[in-house]
Amino acid sequence: VQLVESGGGLVQPGGSLRLACVGSGFTFSWHAMRWYRQVPGKERAFVARISSHGEEIDYGDSLEGRFIISRDNAKNTLYLQMNNLKPEDMAVYYCKADGYTTWGKGTQVTVSS
Repeated sequence: VQLVESGGGLVQPGGSLRLACVGSGFTFSWHAMRWYRQVPGKERAFVARISSHGEEIDYGDSLEGRFIISRDNAKNTLYLQMNNLKPEDMAVYYCKADGYTTWGKGTQVTVSS
């Protein structure tokens, strides 16, 4: 199982980013997928989850409305559209497949003016 996150970077408060996570080594379309984020000194926090075909979606506290999780099973890719970013959204973002313990290396999101 391999997960590769991308799309992070530096953005000003109020800006947007779209993260992507490409999965390989497993049947991507069979598994629900999740995004987490982590800041130094804290545990990884749940961001969002999407069921295997996108019919069920859940978000972490206070994120729904600004963040949108989606997936393209034909491309083995999970997405996270992040809008109206705030300084407190700054973190390393990771994806994970339900049923596996593998983590990718993450992608850094920095929100700063």
